[in-house]
Amino acid sequence: MTFSGHETFQCRHLWLKKGYDFVFQQNSFSSDDAVVTLGVGRNMVNSIRFWMKAFNLLDTQDQLTTFAHKLFSDETGWDPYLEDEASLWLLHYHLVKSGFASTYSIIFNELRREKIEFMKSNYVSFLKRKADAEKTFQINENTVNEDFSVMVKMYMRSDATTKDKEERYLGLLSELDLIKIFSKGKDDFYVIENTEREHIPVEIFLYTLLDNESYGESVSLSSIENDHDSAGAVFAINRAGIVSKIEELLSIQRYNNYITFKDHAGVKELQFKRKPNPNSILTTYYANAN
Repeated sequence: MTFSGHETFQCRHLWLKKGYDFVFQQNSFSSDDAVVTLGVGRNMVNSIRFWMKAFNLLDTQDQLTTFAHKLFSDETGWDPYLEDEASLWLLHYHLVKSGFASTYSIIFNELRREKIEFMKSNYVSFLKRKADAEKTFQINENTVNEDFSVMVKMYMRSDATTKDKEERYLGLLSELDLIKIFSKGKDDFYVIENTEREHIPVEIFLYTLLDNESYGESVSLSSIENDHDSAGAVFAINRAGIVSKIEELLSIQRYNNYITFKDHAGVKELQFKRKPNPNSILTTYYANAN
């Protein structure tokens, strides 16, 4: 479990591209001149490296992943400057699925099953129970509190009137409108509500199905809605939204060749006639989007 390493900075919009170019040009985050080359302070250098790993752009050896090249390459990248909102959904998916920054996977895959609306204290209590039950990790409450605050900054639109200029920098995923906040008295509550998510492209949805190693030639509607790292869990899509995405896929000839949707005695499942490479789905999407 990892709850630190970001130096309390949420990921900013240009950091991932900046980090990709930095590593692509054979630079090292641990080198003395990284501060000068990246044009940020040492703490931010460390933070950029952390977020590169969290978003599945760097492997454990600090080498760029295939996903990093596919998204950020100047020559062949799908969307190097993240101009398409679909790219933010894609990054959100990898952030949750990679599990490198543990808070994101725990909140979207686990805590939401217990509480659709929650306070920071609810998350800390949930982690304490998890640590006690699994006995594979320990938590420092101050560190977890800071990590939760960074998560909020990643997704929430900051108050434009805030006096702290640092607080006005929006986190990378704020445009997704995934997490909402409301107050009851002195307490802040956070809500990740299941909706139809009509604005998520069907290609991003299909990509998550093909990228999930636990799915075979068929996958039930219930699994798509509820499984760990499923579209329903990661994107907070409700059942109606999932069915709508599947129906849209079936209406498009090039995807209709890959999938069918069956209903056997009330058990609804998506079946793959054949499985294309997940990256090929996104290559097609971005080629048609630009």
